Amino acid sequence: MANLHKNIFGFLKKRWYVVLIIVIGVGFYLSQQRTAQAKKEKESTYIIKRQDLKETLSLSGQIEADEHVVLRFQTSGRLAWVGAKVGDTVKKYQTVATLDQREVKKRLEKSLLTYAQTRNSFDQTGSDNQRIGDQPTNDLDLGDKMKRLLENAQYGLNSSVLDVEITNLSIEYSNLFTPIAGLVTRADAKYAGLNITPSQAEFEIINPETVYFAFTADQTEITKLSDGMKGEMTFDAFPDQNKDGELYYISYTPKSGETGTVYEGRMRISSNTLTQYRYGMTGDVNFTLSEKSNVVSIPSNYVKSDTKGKYVTKISNGKSEKTYITVGPEIDSFYEIKKGLEEGDTISISL
Repeated sequence: MANLHKNIFGFLKKRWYVVLIIVIGVGFYLSQQRTAQAKKEKESTYIIKRQDLKETLSLSGQIEADEHVVLRFQTSGRLAWVGAKVGDTVKKYQTVATLDQREVKKRLEKSLLTYAQTRNSFDQTGSDNQRIGDQPTNDLDLGDKMKRLLENAQYGLNSSVLDVEITNLSIEYSNLFTPIAGLVTRADAKYAGLNITPSQAEFEIINPETVYFAFTADQTEITKLSDGMKGEMTFDAFPDQNKDGELYYISYTPKSGETGTVYEGRMRISSNTLTQYRYGMTGDVNFTLSEKSNVVSIPSNYVKSDTKGKYVTKISNGKSEKTYITVGPEIDSFYEIKKGLEEGDTISISL
């Protein structure tokens, strides 16, 4: 027995390279088997069927309004009257607040008196110069003197008229009126009698008839949209409610203040939206860009291309065969099959 072991050891010692070749061969065989098994496990198959295809585009935005103003006085003063509060509906050109006008009205009265005095002086100067002009004289400078007197009288009269107009504007500016009809959504000044600065008495007014949903889209997305497209809006405050809208405006220039090249779009929504969907609420709008119903289709990642065209690997009777196909446009990562495959066929792809 000891001799047998000795002989075997001697043989292996002399023929070590044979043993090495055998070990390498066995290792290579096992590696090939594992690779084939792994490839088979990673190979994915797909049974072709009919289905509905839909490509959508989702964009984010918020509710805004075409007619939206923030009103404030031009100057500081004592608030004499407040005629609107939050929630009130106001008409176009309606006065919403007034500053104390007593001082400016007194200035207007004074300006009117000054104007009357200046007018009397102007008329008197005209009369005096008319009488002097009717008298014979050899003084050549008298005509120029009369002309300057009349011009100075006219300048004084014009200045007095301007004083009256400026004072009248001050009275007008002490009345704060709205240039649009709408709903008062903010009123900083609630009580009369307070001394305020322009920023302390702001009134915000929104016309509910002009609300819209504004969204932004980058330059690759905006080209897919057009006026009149329908969209479905979902607001963050009401995630379970969808609201239909219509695209009526797409900007021609990029929106300022944004990172990247983005454009603004606007969705028309019903005029009573502000009663439920408030100004500034955020949400998303979904557009259906293309849609196919009940078509034979396959995932786009199963499709390969070569110089002859598009093809797939079709499984037929347990064997794989290269099959060229004709497809329609890609919709949501799927191709509609025009030619080359039928419903029920099986295709595969290596993952």
